[in-house]
Order: sequence, then structure tokens, then C-alpha cells
Amino acid sequence: MANKVELQIPPSQNVVDVSVINSTTFVRMPLGFFVKDPLPGHENLECPSFLFLVQHPSGKKVLFDLGLRKDTESFPPVIRQGMATLTMHADRDVAQILQEDGKVVLGEIDSIIWSHWHTDHTGDPSTFPSNVELVVGPGFKDAFLPGYPANPYGLILESDYAGRQLREIDFTNAFLIGDFRAVDFFGDGSFYLLDSPGHAIGHMCALARTTPSSFILMGGDGCHHCGSLRPSKYLPLPDQVSPSPFSVPPHLPGTVCPGALLEAIHPKHSRTEPYYRDLSEAQGRDVAEAEATIDKMTAFDASEDVFVVLAHDGSLLNVIDFFPKSANDWKAMGWKETGRWRFLEDFKDAAAKSSAA
Repeated sequence: MANKVELQIPPSQNVVDVSVINSTTFVRMPLGFFVKDPLPGHENLECPSFLFLVQHPSGKKVLFDLGLRKDTESFPPVIRQGMATLTMHADRDVAQILQEDGKVVLGEIDSIIWSHWHTDHTGDPSTFPSNVELVVGPGFKDAFLPGYPANPYGLILESDYAGRQLREIDFTNAFLIGDFRAVDFFGDGSFYLLDSPGHAIGHMCALARTTPSSFILMGGDGCHHCGSLRPSKYLPLPDQVSPSPFSVPPHLPGTVCPGALLEAIHPKHSRTEPYYRDLSEAQGRDVAEAEATIDKMTAFDASEDVFVVLAHDGSLLNVIDFFPKSANDWKAMGWKETGRWRFLEDFKDAAAKSSAA
């Protein structure tokens, strides 16, 4: 049971309908790019890329992130060069998913919000009509405009924003939700953007109210693996986890993993610190800011009223319902509890070595 955490979220009866979209993106890259000293056997991050459709009662529709665009050969040369050593592909663009799976009219989308500029989140905005605005985080315009080809070394494409409103969020006069600076996107307490710097310039998370007292935190790349969030001082390792993440197959009903084993494979043998506390250095990353963002996220993660969905949390693939279904009943469905410790499956090699020692 998580400890009670007070996040100071303003009260409201206004809610939005949230659908989690599995973008058909697959990403495989070294975990050491994100965290220091990955556990044995967990050298690579192999994951999906989730995004969100947010529907307001007024009829307004917002997309938070777009995943990876299908035609990766269209990326700017600098990006294509950087992707050469990585495995990244998408079967469909989000525009196609929306139309084919949910019969969504693309012109009815009001806003595309990028959590940040990285290619596995920006998708292809040019597949949406020009009436759809593109919303970005602070510092974006100064850092990334103009895009390619106007700037031959550009990191985004001119076509991403050409002919549409490009709106940069200003958190200067923001208020606090938890320890995040927040902006009320619709002005009625149903959907907030959260300033979450560190991973990349202009990085934002989002907080959607799914009932008057429950929320989904759209984590973007504020954190890449749940081992950077859990355990925590709010949410310590339990005495046992059932079903066991190390059963064959994993999470077999009726199996149990003792908490002592989970503590034994922890780098610090701790029940109250995340497995992956320290982030690695990378170009464009402010490690101190990124670690501070994760610290802020842990308070939300510990709240029984907030379901944290990271963009690359593959442990949720067999837990939650995806678009076109709604995720608003996440609490009644028990998704948070079911998914809380499933990430531990990634540590099976470390557990096997510890058991054999």
C-alpha cells in the first residue's frame, strides 16, 4: 500500500476522456544511454511508445505526443545519422490509427502537444489538417527553429509546423501541482500541462482528470523505466510480490516472489530507493534537472489516485486497454495495482544470478 501523498491538485468536477494509443512504435536502444549501471541482463531498453487522445466535454480533442513517424527516411539528415545504430520503426502513423481504429476525423483534432522534440514522440504532424495547432514546451522555438531544410542541420522538419499555429507554453505565471509548475490547458481543471525539464529542452508531462478525484499522469520521457521510479520512500518494496515477475512464464497466477530477493538484486539493497536512481550523461540532457523531475514524479506515482503512464512502459502492454477504448476506469479496473511491479520482469537475469549464488 502506498503512503498517502498530498499533491495539492485543485478541485474540479470537470473531467476529460482519455485513451492510451499504442503507436505501433518499437524502440530498441542501450539502457545505459539513460541510466547508469543497468542490472545484469538488462542492457537494452526494448519498448513501445504510447501517446494519448484527450477528449474534452466541449468537443475539443487533443493528442499528447504522436509516437514515431512511419517513414523514418523523411527525418532530417542529422537525425537519420543518429538513428543509424538504433532500432526504431513504426507500422502505422497515428493519423492512420485514429481513422482506422476509432473513426476519428482528423480535422476534429484541435491540438497536437509534443512532450518534447525527440523523434519517437513527434510523429508526422503534416498528416493532420492545418487547423490543428502544434503545442510545444518552453524554449522550443529558440532551440529548434527553423527546421530542416531551411536549416540543413535542423533537428525537426519545417513540415512539422508549416502552415499551422505553433504555440509555446509559458510557465512563468504557473501554479504548482505537487512540485511541478502547471498550466490549466482548458481552463477548467480537467487537463494540465506540467513543466518537467531535464530530459530535453521544453519537456512536458500532462495530468488528465479522469474522475473528479482520479488522474492519469502522461509521463512522456520524464522517466524511461519504472525502475527509476520504484521503489521509493512513498512506495517501498513489499514483503512479497504476487504473481511473481520471475515465474515461467512471468506473472503466473499463484506464484510469489519474496521481497528479500528483490532487495538482494537492488544495487543498494534498498527497499525505499529506485533501482535506477542515477541517470547517465547525454547530449541535450540536464542530468540534475532530469533527476529532479523523476523525484517529483515519484510523489504522483505513490498516490492511489494517480496512474502514471510512461511513454515507453512496456510492462503495461498486457495490463491496460488501448484506443479506441477509454482508460478513464483505470482505478476501478485495478490497472495501477496490477502493473505496479511488473517492470521487475526485466531483472530476471539478475534474480537468477542472485538465487544461484
